[in-house]
Amino acid sequence: MEEEIQEEKLLVPEETYISCGVEIGTQQKTAHMERFIERVRNDGLYIIDIKKTDERIRYAAKLLARYQPDKVMVAGVRHYARKPITKMCEICGFIAAPGRFLPGTLTNPLSQNYKEIDIMVVNDPIGDRQAMNEAIKVGIPIIALCDTNNETRFVDLIIPTNNKGRKSLALVYWLLTREILKARGDISSDEEFTYSVEDFEATL
Repeated sequence: MEEEIQEEKLLVPEETYISCGVEIGTQQKTAHMERFIERVRNDGLYIIDIKKTDERIRYAAKLLARYQPDKVMVAGVRHYARKPITKMCEICGFIAAPGRFLPGTLTNPLSQNYKEIDIMVVNDPIGDRQAMNEAIKVGIPIIALCDTNNETRFVDLIIPTNNKGRKSLALVYWLLTREILKARGDISSDEEFTYSVEDFEATL
């Protein structure tokens, strides 16, 4: 009974998180991510605590909803992150930076790609090191999707998740988008969010 009550509190049923592989980490763990790890599998893969992922998605959405949309940038070089990032930015009005992050985007006012932003979301602190470094340099807070192998000392809000999987990324960005719209008051219920997870899923 207690497990059923807990499951009702999740943004989506636990099975949905699991079927998308959100909880599947890597075979490495950092001290920074240890508190988000539930267990280690027999094959050495670390398993992320889905309840903590769910909780952090809510926090991140409420935080992002407080910013002017055109002052939020979402960056992700990973192939499977590009479509969900672009979709979230299209719906929420954020600045999308999929693919290679062009040097000087946040630090060089003379660059044609220069943007002044107030907060940044990155898909992976390892792959998105250029975006991270520029955000750190100019003092912009960072929300990051972090897997078990990530170092997080410069991340202001960690969303612990599988930040490499196609389905995992689609679900996490779909949930973030839905919860941002709810926090803004743009929609009042889950039913009013007309996009599906598949709308956020990268093609193979």
